[in-house]
Amino acid sequence: MPQIHIAPDSEHLAQEAASFIHHRIHEKLEKVPQFSLVLAGGNTPVQTYQRLASMPTQLDWSRVHFFWGDERCVPHDHPDSNYRMALEMLLSHLPVPLENIHSMSCNPSPEEGARSYEDVLRRFFPAADVPQFDLILLGLGGDGHTASLFPDTRALDEHERWVAANWVEKLDTWRLTLTLPALNAAAAVAFLVQGSGKASIVQAALAGPPARLPAQHVSPEHGDVHWFLDRAAAAELPPGSAVTPVLPE
Repeated sequence: MPQIHIAPDSEHLAQEAASFIHHRIHEKLEKVPQFSLVLAGGNTPVQTYQRLASMPTQLDWSRVHFFWGDERCVPHDHPDSNYRMALEMLLSHLPVPLENIHSMSCNPSPEEGARSYEDVLRRFFPAADVPQFDLILLGLGGDGHTASLFPDTRALDEHERWVAANWVEKLDTWRLTLTLPALNAAAAVAFLVQGSGKASIVQAALAGPPARLPAQHVSPEHGDVHWFLDRAAAAELPPGSAVTPVLPE
């Protein structure tokens, strides 16, 4: 069952999510040489990345490898680029070696970009049937999409490849995205969702009929799932939902 964390507002949501990420990295690096973190794009993670970048820490960031769950087919310096946002809000503030930053790119084409990124993952996880990320951060769209797995798109039906080029008809654009096999092999997944505009889709994703929305297909067989919500996004959850409240200090 997903663990649901509800914060009073977006500021406390960002702090709780950043603390969770920091703790997972610290805990894992005490046992293994490196940590693999998949970053989410969009607006919601911005504050979380800022908080994570500013936390006093003894983490050895040179042992953390950064990946992306999806990317828009735009240049890396474009305002819509998930890479650009993460670089500006998080990575440029941390002592992370360039070789630990594994960005997605649609160049020279979306299909070739997807194959190239899958090659990157297969080199990083050389003995794995699926990539075994330590933590994947995800968002939730108003239509229930997560990463760039949109409703009624071909990538939802991909069961072999780890990365797909996904044509999103309603946006008239290509996206690169991790596929469900890659997402569902993770040790942990954390959804970050905020705002009253997401309340109904959060309710549908967590309490609605199963398998109706792309986000409902994210259910790691051997991993745990966390939902970090502000109070506005959680407003329509039914009474009795499994909740870990996050209160201001």
